[in-house]
Amino acid sequence: MKVLKEFTIPFVGLKIGKHLFEYKVERAFFEYFEYEDFNDVSLDVSVVLEKKTTLLELHFKISGWVNVYCDLTNEPYNQTIENEFDLVVKFGEEYNDEYDDILIVPHGTYEINIQQYIYELSILAVPAKRVHPGVEDGTLDSEILKKLEELSPKVEENKNKEEDTDPRWDTLKKLLTDK
Repeated sequence: MKVLKEFTIPFVGLKIGKHLFEYKVERAFFEYFEYEDFNDVSLDVSVVLEKKTTLLELHFKISGWVNVYCDLTNEPYNQTIENEFDLVVKFGEEYNDEYDDILIVPHGTYEINIQQYIYELSILAVPAKRVHPGVEDGTLDSEILKKLEELSPKVEENKNKEEDTDPRWDTLKKLLTDK
């Protein structure tokens, strides 16, 4: 996969201390990854890189919204998302990314690309079950909701609970109350 240059941070020329990098992520970013679940995207990404003498610490913070389809009604809506992640970049003999929050890069490395981390944080911030806010508060008027209501099983009220029980169990119920 080709590297997007705007998400590459050259850290070699930076002074020791904290440095802020801000990005605006839109739908084209996810099209690059061939991810098509989002109709529209508006995310603000801030990355605080703290350069230390032997390692780098990156703190990612993502906030904004993604336009997705509701799992119940298939109506599009804007889902707000927020996510944070800390990454430690250490220097070693060879590249190693088998740990979730530690990245080991070779000693001669002078830049780091963070596009994959932004992509994964954005995807993981979206809830597994996407429900339109209008479904939850009852304000969404949809044909699918009407059909679901029509086809849902009706709850019958138990008019006489005593009549619904099997008389053979009544004797056993007396044992519970005869203490």
